[in-house]
Amino acid sequence: MFDRQILEHFDWWLFLGLLLLMAIGFTNLNSASEAAGYTYQWKQLQWYFAGCILMLPFIFIDYRILAVYSLRIYILMAVLLIMVLFIGKTVGGSQRWIPLGIMNLQPSEPAKLMMVIVLSSYFYHDDRSSYGIFDLWRPFFLTAIPVFLIYRQPDLGTALLLLAIFGSIVFLANLRWTSFLILLGAAAAFIPLGWKFLKPYQQRRIEIFLNPEKDPFGGGYHVLQSKIAVGSGQLYGKGYLAGTQSHLNFLPEVHTDFAFSIWAEEWGLIGALALLAIYFLVISRGLAIASQSRERFGAFLAFGVTAMLFWQAIVNIGMVIGLMPVVGIPLPLISYGGSSVVTTLLGIGLLLNIRARRFMFQK
Repeated sequence: MFDRQILEHFDWWLFLGLLLLMAIGFTNLNSASEAAGYTYQWKQLQWYFAGCILMLPFIFIDYRILAVYSLRIYILMAVLLIMVLFIGKTVGGSQRWIPLGIMNLQPSEPAKLMMVIVLSSYFYHDDRSSYGIFDLWRPFFLTAIPVFLIYRQPDLGTALLLLAIFGSIVFLANLRWTSFLILLGAAAAFIPLGWKFLKPYQQRRIEIFLNPEKDPFGGGYHVLQSKIAVGSGQLYGKGYLAGTQSHLNFLPEVHTDFAFSIWAEEWGLIGALALLAIYFLVISRGLAIASQSRERFGAFLAFGVTAMLFWQAIVNIGMVIGLMPVVGIPLPLISYGGSSVVTTLLGIGLLLNIRARRFMFQK
């Protein structure tokens, strides 16, 4: 009876968006794999399958139990992030992965979902009508610790993404406008000071973002080639497996950071808009689930997961078309990566859970 009711309230539109994104991700990685000479698509398919299996408990359990275990979830997240600094595997100058034999775990990916759970639990228990700037020191402190640990890997993009998630959840918690303006002013004032804390290569990325033509064969090469790939797709694209920028190895990292570039080159503006429309479907369903939730924790949790997906998509697409610095944020379910795929699927599982359980709670 219980399972039947879950299925009766199941969000099939969100599930459709999920299936479409995985189908596009596999198709796009098949082309990227041919360009790179590696079978990324089949490994990604394994992660899709594993993520869907792990997603099932996140759909059918009572999601409110996560609020009970939020402290343990936070401690586990902190322990994993600390472990990275001591035993993490270094790739490309970044120490982000814990080797587990058959796979490498990137703790910064599940840390995003863990922080959504922790912050949602905090604002669920701290039930007040609005928040001033001094009311936020506890949740900010909770966020600052993983932000610092992730920044130390170094992974500036994910660290900033956690701050974006924090800001989104605080917005839902009803931050007073005066406090919002103070925080905005403080963030603007911190930019010159924060520049000094960036590593040289991170400073270089921002300089390249502001003027990629300054070093077209060096630091600006990736962004310029990505913009060429996106633009050369024109309206209908060059055709599947026919993208010259990627298949002639002008465009690097087509399976991860620049997955959107190869999609836009091969499928054109029409294909790019179709992908954006699917993301819009997923994000809009997430916001609808948050607004229709009949209890506070579900509303915060749904909004936080939606914010996580939204900011990842916005930052990734923004960086490949030159609107944002290249910071290594994966495109949800499109970019290659097991930790990212599983985290995204677990988050969508929670959205489906919250939507299906509306009937259990009263307003």
